[in-house]
Amino acid sequence: MNKFFLTVSTAAIALAIQSGAALAQSRDTIQIAGSSTVLPFASIVAEEFGNAFPEFKTPVVGSGGSSGGLRQFCGGVGENTIDIANASRRIRAAEVDACNAAGVKDIREVQIGYDGIVFATSATKGDFALEPVHVFKAIAAQVAVDGKLVDNPYKSWNEIDASLPDQPIALAIPASNHGTREVFEERVIATGAKEAGLPELSKEDHEKVLKNFRQDVVVEIAGDYTETLARLQANPDTVGVFGLSFYDQNRDTLKVATISGITPSLDTIAKGEYPVSRPLYFYVKGEHIGVVPGIAEYVEFFLSDQMAGLGGTLESAGLIPAPAEETAEVLATFQEGKALTAADLK
Repeated sequence: MNKFFLTVSTAAIALAIQSGAALAQSRDTIQIAGSSTVLPFASIVAEEFGNAFPEFKTPVVGSGGSSGGLRQFCGGVGENTIDIANASRRIRAAEVDACNAAGVKDIREVQIGYDGIVFATSATKGDFALEPVHVFKAIAAQVAVDGKLVDNPYKSWNEIDASLPDQPIALAIPASNHGTREVFEERVIATGAKEAGLPELSKEDHEKVLKNFRQDVVVEIAGDYTETLARLQANPDTVGVFGLSFYDQNRDTLKVATISGITPSLDTIAKGEYPVSRPLYFYVKGEHIGVVPGIAEYVEFFLSDQMAGLGGTLESAGLIPAPAEETAEVLATFQEGKALTAADLK
């Protein structure tokens, strides 16, 4: 009897997944959501794709942050689920497990190029030559003073380091739904903490110091970079955290900080010199390929020299192109139908 019910249950799950894919067939427009960093690039490709392939409808591209997009992506298979999730960080093993549990087993990873995270201020303010330790000392709820952990006493940047502007500390950083936040924490906060003279702490207490930010000077932005920009406009003392491409689009009103003496640019990121950079991705639901029209063609168009290559449309919009051989390998892996597994990420 138990074997009978197990067989029926397995068949029911398989039927549900097949039905979901069939439902997706009733939709004829590619649905994309996720990273606000990838958003402008995907929007450009979607518009160009609609012009180049009149047999397909122009894909609909939304935002919501990397984590939000991946949650939607992993919601299941079918008409009411998105086809592609944009991400400014790599998908996590736990997210792949969640996808698989919901019937999304054919996850195709597509790396599109690179981006850098920049610290920018109003163009009317002073110059910032930042080190990760400066940012940690500005943002952490607790810092080390005379070898002891105390509530953060710093009010102005020049109290942290005399070389920094005499400007009140105010930061607008991405909220936890953004892939940018993970890179910010790993490459800036964790790196800065190592140089901040923290006392000996347990692993749990050390993690709290890295994760607990000040409430008096820090604003966490759940929306896209336009909201961060609005914060800078409302309070010119604010230092905002952006993707390089967004800064490039607004460099007439913004001034970018150096990090460890390196100015962020397409060149310094492509050469690996700028320390706060990351690859950009999108994830394709393989179950929808051949069901929702145009998905495979969209991926191939996105990775074409015309769009993502050196001198392509996306480079002019701020994307740092990956080496041609790297992009060719990404495309080949996608076309071979190689699905990403949680084991690939461990």
